[in-house]
Amino acid sequence: MPHASSVPVLTIDGPSGSGKGTISALVAQQLGWHLLDSGALYRAVGYAAGMEGLDLSDVEAVTRCAQTTRIQFRAKKGAETRVIVNGHDATDELRTETAGAAASAIASVPSVREALVSLQLGFRKAPGLVADGRDMGTVIFPDAAFKVFLTASAAERAKRRYKQLKDKGLSVTLSSLQREIEARDSRDASRAVAPLKPAADALLVDTTGMGIDEVVAKVLAVVQP
Repeated sequence: MPHASSVPVLTIDGPSGSGKGTISALVAQQLGWHLLDSGALYRAVGYAAGMEGLDLSDVEAVTRCAQTTRIQFRAKKGAETRVIVNGHDATDELRTETAGAAASAIASVPSVREALVSLQLGFRKAPGLVADGRDMGTVIFPDAAFKVFLTASAAERAKRRYKQLKDKGLSVTLSSLQREIEARDSRDASRAVAPLKPAADALLVDTTGMGIDEVVAKVLAVVQP
């Protein structure tokens, strides 16, 4: 059984809508590595807190929720990875902007982040891990051998999210999505704990106007030059 620290990790960080989720899933599939969608963990806790009717500004209650929420990823080849929260398939609910806003709000609470750190570290298993998030390369896996930071213009990210939510039959407007994305960028970049920023040793990839295959190839080249 290899020691966890010897298991290779590829971190893929970046702001909301930069394509992290899609790219990470495809790269993990091609490498045959495990996948950690850290954003889903925060969304899952936000969702669980909502189901319990908790006030997100109640630090103690939200921290307790983070410590007790059971989260599982069920991956199926060729299909979207399902996220099971406390026994309920919450995949679709976790993709809403409400869940995203809740995740961003609780992610700024140090005790919540602490509760989720050991959970995230536990995903590091052979043969390797693709970790998708915002502070994977800077805070959770600073010793990762491979690091990528994906970005794209706010307008492009709003367009992608708009299409994603429309395809799911949700009613959204492009202008409100862009405003929410810009507000979240500002909140995530300025928070005191683990602000959103590229690791010093990460490869920066601006995905504006790039196709999915092109981005996947760029990221795979980091691991398999």
